[in-house]
Amino acid sequence: MFSKLFPSNEHSIERVIRVVAGLGVLSLTVVGPQSMWGLLGLIPLATGALGSCPLYTIFGISTCSMNQAKAS
Repeated sequence: MFSKLFPSNEHSIERVIRVVAGLGVLSLTVVGPQSMWGLLGLIPLATGALGSCPLYTIFGISTCSMNQAKAS
């Protein structure tokens, strides 16, 4: 059920980039402008941690390789 709702559609390098970018944007809530807009960093952080992007699923996009998709 989880794999139908959140199919693996992100490459491992993209996942790392999303997590790092999410943490960077999230850090803006405590460092720098200290704005609540930094909470938007939760979106790339969550999609990178899950390995599934809802927009990729809607549009039928996948950046992960075929071997990696079958393993998940």
